[in-house]
Amino acid sequence: MKNLNENTITQAVIDRNKNTPNPRLKTIMTSLVQHLHEFAREVELTEEEWEMGINFLTSTGQTCTDTRQEFILLSDTLGLSTLVIAQNHRKPDGCTEATVFGPFYVTTRPELELGANMSEGVKGIPWFVKGVVRSITGEVIAGAKVEAWQSDEDGFYDVQKPDLGRCEGRAVFTTNEQGEYHFQTIVPAAYPIPHDGPVGKMLQVLNRHPWRPAHLHFMITAEGYERLVTHVFQEGGEYLESDAVFGVRSSLISQWVRHEAGIDPYGRMQNTPFYTLEFDFILNRSNETK
Repeated sequence: MKNLNENTITQAVIDRNKNTPNPRLKTIMTSLVQHLHEFAREVELTEEEWEMGINFLTSTGQTCTDTRQEFILLSDTLGLSTLVIAQNHRKPDGCTEATVFGPFYVTTRPELELGANMSEGVKGIPWFVKGVVRSITGEVIAGAKVEAWQSDEDGFYDVQKPDLGRCEGRAVFTTNEQGEYHFQTIVPAAYPIPHDGPVGKMLQVLNRHPWRPAHLHFMITAEGYERLVTHVFQEGGEYLESDAVFGVRSSLISQWVRHEAGIDPYGRMQNTPFYTLEFDFILNRSNETK
């Protein structure tokens, strides 16, 4: 048995893992061990700090539920989500940029006809959203699935309302033969990420705020194209320069145009002011079709 110390333990762990049959896993674990051990050496990690770290990660896991993913919040607030997304979604100039998924996406959502209101009955300022889905070479993409989800005017998602019993502010639409999508909803608000758990405590001790700028989530899929997960942000909105999860891209900031009471885009009378948004999405072809 070797007499291991702070200088020899790293190589001993790497050697112990040398028979890992999966070469990619072996590469990842070797690098992880090297960087993790080097981090501990660099900061001269104390036993008390190590124990605090273990307790923090334990608490993060215990906070996760079917409707709350605290580890995604941790990854987002440390910028790791943005790093992984950026290096896995390098695209030609002109393609719509990807950004963080966020912790509030769920696969349970209604499929609605174009023009439907995905926030029917929800209090808020009416908002009419439309655009076209195209390829990087300009062809319109018919039959693309356009999933959208958002907070309400108080900054809460439907999954944060345990007694709701239905979907609010989320739906999937299918583009028509001209590649168009359009629907009605309400204007979402800026909101803080859930900060009553370990990630919130981390932000507090780091003297960081938990707020996200107002945005609308999209996930767009179409045969022969890379999946796009992104947001559209409000031009001039608060927290664009300090998004808690580092999700803002300048190309994703757009005008949310305010209109006085009058005829809306569907020819109906609106007795209160309303907003419109027009945003086109440019998809990159998948590797199989390039």
